Amino acid sequence: MKITELLSKDTIILKLKSKTKSEVINELTDKLYNAGKLNDKEEYKKAILKRESEFSTGIGDGIAIPHAKTAAVKTPALAFGLSTEGIDYDSLDGSPANIFFMIAASEGANNEHLETLSRLSTMLMNADFKNSLLSAKNEDDVLNLINNEEQEKLEEASEEKSCEEETSKGFVLAVTACPTGIAHTYMSADSLKNKAKEMGINIKVETNGSTGVKNKLTADEIEKAAGIIVAADKQVEMARFNGKKVLQVPVVDGIKRPEELINKVLSGDAPVYTHEGTNDDSSKSTSGGGLGIYKHLMNGISNMLPFIVGGGILIAISFMFGIKAYDPKDPSYNYIAKLLHDIGGDNAFKLMIPVLAGFIGMSIADRPGFAPAMVGGYIAANNDAGFIGGLIAGFLGGYVVILLKKIFAKLPQSIDGLKPVLIYPLLGIFITGAIMFITIVGPVKSINLGLQHWLSGMGTANKLVLGLILGGMMSIDMGGPINKAAFAFGIAMISSGNYYPHAAIMAGGMVPPLGIALATTFFKNRFTADERKSGLTCYIMGACFITEGAIPFAAGDPTRIIPASVIGSAVTGALTMFFNIALPAPHGGIFVIPIVKGNPILYLLSIIIGAIITALLIGILKKPIKIQE
Repeated sequence: MKITELLSKDTIILKLKSKTKSEVINELTDKLYNAGKLNDKEEYKKAILKRESEFSTGIGDGIAIPHAKTAAVKTPALAFGLSTEGIDYDSLDGSPANIFFMIAASEGANNEHLETLSRLSTMLMNADFKNSLLSAKNEDDVLNLINNEEQEKLEEASEEKSCEEETSKGFVLAVTACPTGIAHTYMSADSLKNKAKEMGINIKVETNGSTGVKNKLTADEIEKAAGIIVAADKQVEMARFNGKKVLQVPVVDGIKRPEELINKVLSGDAPVYTHEGTNDDSSKSTSGGGLGIYKHLMNGISNMLPFIVGGGILIAISFMFGIKAYDPKDPSYNYIAKLLHDIGGDNAFKLMIPVLAGFIGMSIADRPGFAPAMVGGYIAANNDAGFIGGLIAGFLGGYVVILLKKIFAKLPQSIDGLKPVLIYPLLGIFITGAIMFITIVGPVKSINLGLQHWLSGMGTANKLVLGLILGGMMSIDMGGPINKAAFAFGIAMISSGNYYPHAAIMAGGMVPPLGIALATTFFKNRFTADERKSGLTCYIMGACFITEGAIPFAAGDPTRIIPASVIGSAVTGALTMFFNIALPAPHGGIFVIPIVKGNPILYLLSIIIGAIITALLIGILKKPIKIQE
């Protein structure tokens, strides 16, 4: 099947009206629906947005490939859209997207359909083809260009020979996989193959796509290879690589950094993969180059956040009825406030530490690590060991299971099935729980109380310094390790009943996007037209406490944007401490300002002052540019 059998004139838009990512998704979805390709427009759109929430399909270089595989699709189809001005699509390289291919794959799409769609992904790696599409005058031009490029690809594929012998420059293997298995899987594979050909390296790439595993690596090839690149955002079969040098990276790295990955494998820098588990599972590496402490921690925090945000904001809303309105014994008692507080505080919010611990353990030891770590986290939460105890429980539970896997590795294969259902949960929960009760809970509880007393006894000058540091930390890497460390500290303090540090943290995190938004508004001659458009979205992101909204600007001009943001955020953090503002809600931006403990007007003023300082510094540091409207 050819691509033009899925793309037709009635699914092509040569001049998109859209100006934003959401608008272009709506416009292309409407085009497919009006052409009779969808059963349910809204369900299809939900599937597209779900895929975007996992990872943006704006792959960079001006291209976006939104896609979904769902029963809402009546007939597998493609929609093509062109925007000469470019649309901000959260692309990997921060560039606006001009070319859009929306892929609609039905739930029961056959292999031929899916292989045809994956071929399109590899075609877009050709810069000449991409530029020709940008110059297309009508729908026939688009169809002819695609036909010609596809024919060349098919001819190239028929001439390719399998990689059976190691060349003088080395033999490398790769595996690519993305969650949907339609676009990124094949683009990553094509990028690696093209770069290897250019470098004179022999490579074979296995793709784990929607149609199953293609070009599967053989045991003989694995044995001969210098190393293996696993560019995947989902689990793939890993047991076969035990003892080999394996470089594990996100699937997008195969698209953006193929030469670096190939060189790293050839130079022997990739870590040796050590498989733990049965031969058919997909356990993660336990070698030194596998998942590090930071990645384990981030896995716990990212899964904990929904409980923090949902539960915390429900608690904050309950405070709007009165700080004690949830208490039946208080004169301000309100049933709705109690309901909100019971759901958010007594249930969702109390799960945050066990969930944090459980997912840290799962990151370390896969599924067997989840139960011991979560039980350890529950013990920490119920015995005043708090956030620190939960962190310890997560790592403890995970590494206890890793130890158990090593101890029982030589058991007869006939009882392998008992390990995950009996041995690991029984011994893992007992050992983790015993260590938590006997050696962890008491000392950590004392540390928490000591830290709490120290913070409570801080003088004004010391509190200003703490606010200055925490606010500045939120802007140094804007969502990176330093930002997350400050956020984690704030959550730990909230769980201990001290709400002052988190007020500085949230305010400091709101400043960078708000400051940049103000700068693009009042210092227009320092920014391009596209940057000024992006600046408008920073108002919303800043107001919602999404510090990451500033990342595209910081990446483009780090020497000016980052210092200006850090200074503004630090001032804001110090001001919140000076005004004695406390924040019981862990997230929410402007929506939770009304329930701060202290003066909400002064809290808002602290944020505004920091944003203005950041904007002024950007205006001073950045030089005027020639504006292209």
